[in-house]
Amino acid sequence: MEYTNEVEKMFCVTKGCNHGPAPIPEEGKWVQAKEIKDISGLTHGVGWCAPQQGACKLTLNIKNGVIEEALVETLGCTGMTHSAAMAAEILTGKTILEALNTDLVCDAINTAMRELFLQIVYGRSQSAFSEGGLHIGAGLEDLGKGLRSQVATMYSTSKKGVRYLEMAEGYVTRLGLDSNNEVIGYEFVKLGPMMEQITIKGISPEAALKSCTGKYGRFDEAVTIINPRVQ
Repeated sequence: MEYTNEVEKMFCVTKGCNHGPAPIPEEGKWVQAKEIKDISGLTHGVGWCAPQQGACKLTLNIKNGVIEEALVETLGCTGMTHSAAMAAEILTGKTILEALNTDLVCDAINTAMRELFLQIVYGRSQSAFSEGGLHIGAGLEDLGKGLRSQVATMYSTSKKGVRYLEMAEGYVTRLGLDSNNEVIGYEFVKLGPMMEQITIKGISPEAALKSCTGKYGRFDEAVTIINPRVQ
């Protein structure tokens, strides 16, 4: 290390008290994080690309500075889904510092990584006060039945009104309207559980569709029923 002549001539003053970094909560402990290996926790980051046409929710489970589990969920951009596939392979096994400085293919995923990094190194993880942290596999709890992301999709125009397309319960097949043509309920299909029944349990598609179809609100009282995708 080289010093300027001005610094070399300076009088050496002894450093006073130094208590180190402020401790942050990590998996039920207070940790003075000095190195990357001192960081552990499970948390989320949300990112967006420059044109803001897509978004990413990134969930990482970090143990001793290393990413042991990754969940990448994207929305709104077709190309981002393929980027997410690549990012999911890239992330695990890296330290959080490596991941922060790795091209995760898509701007939105890179931004989500940055936001997640900021949270976890400041002790804002979701497992900050969970003794021992969360097991590897806890990220799957963010998904619904059949390991399918929770999605809400709504569309409306001032001329024709609202269309519910997908809710937490599942894919909306029919909207129920009252005598004023206001939405009072809907019918939905739980796609994750339906596909699980068909592909894993061997149930016929017709039977699986019937068992995974449900209703919400006052659908049975509807005066008019419409298919929100074609009517």
